[in-house]
Amino acid sequence: MAMTAAAAATHVFLQRRFGCCLECARSTLAPPSPSLACSSPSSPWSSSSQCGLSMSMKKQIRMPEKNVSNPARGVFVRASGMSGSLQRTVDFVKYEGLGNDFIMINNLDSLDLKLSATDAVHLCDRHLGVGADGVIFVLRDEEDFRMRIYNSDGSEPEMCGNGIRCVAKYLAELENTREPKSYKVLTGAGYMTVELRKDGQVCVDMGAPILNAPDVPTTLATTGEVVKAPLEVDGKTYTVTCVSMGNPHCVTFGEQGSQGWDVDVLPLEKIGPLFEHHSVFPARINTEFVQVLTPSHLKMRVWERGAGATQACGTGACAVVVAAVKEGRSERNCVVELPGGPLEIEWSENDNHIYMTGPARRVFHGIATLEG
Repeated sequence: MAMTAAAAATHVFLQRRFGCCLECARSTLAPPSPSLACSSPSSPWSSSSQCGLSMSMKKQIRMPEKNVSNPARGVFVRASGMSGSLQRTVDFVKYEGLGNDFIMINNLDSLDLKLSATDAVHLCDRHLGVGADGVIFVLRDEEDFRMRIYNSDGSEPEMCGNGIRCVAKYLAELENTREPKSYKVLTGAGYMTVELRKDGQVCVDMGAPILNAPDVPTTLATTGEVVKAPLEVDGKTYTVTCVSMGNPHCVTFGEQGSQGWDVDVLPLEKIGPLFEHHSVFPARINTEFVQVLTPSHLKMRVWERGAGATQACGTGACAVVVAAVKEGRSERNCVVELPGGPLEIEWSENDNHIYMTGPARRVFHGIATLEG
């Protein structure tokens, strides 16, 4: 008997979801429940003598010929009958810290990253992918944890302040705990201690700032600190202070001789890339444009290396307070206001470490499809 359109659609769904029809999909998946058993005579889970999907329907639908699981990649791979290319699916959870958003990948079962830099670029695309500022992989480091990150352009930064707060919340989710807890996380900038607080905020010991010019790195000086140095960009001279928080930052409070600026009207999309790719920054640079509201309240916008304009940058907020103190513009304890919200930053006189406190939030989880 010919199959109805609704029955055919159900049959196709079962094939795609459960791989139950060996004649159509040659599945390697586990069998579905008995009530959903395929009717193909070639299937070990057959419940009748004839597959209900006609050959003409099969040709029109062009079902995948083969499904294969690839445990080494930690993703599901299948051959697409429509294009003949391979498709992979990956589970993810989306997190954000003050609007700086990340795709979190559980990489705890492998030391090799489950996705490539090219995959990250596709996933971060806000029109054709999930949409994010970066992809973060959470790995093990013996008894502790490690994070690696790809920016939306596929580059790999040393550290991400908002990202590491998201990592702590993600680990707590995996452990199913809401209790105050500390994690030790290895980054490209070294180990960071991250503390989940009772109020839901996350405090990160970001370590001591790096101010020696070659270590930032910048060629604005051959040695020593770069504080209130002149830098010409697009025909204008800015005063800049350079800081590394494990990743490089250039902080500017305005043009040389000016009394400051309103960062809300700054042409960030134009000026940001000019700083990022300036020849005095051999590893490129994150740039913070800062307005001093009071000595304990700073306002900033950021152009991130490899990600562009973002809602927030945790390491950038830390660098801003260091620069403001060095230039005599602020106290050591500040609220730094970013487009996505405020961060509390303290540059401790006791241990010279920077402490960053702010939120991180789970947005949603899903399964993404990647070609190739």
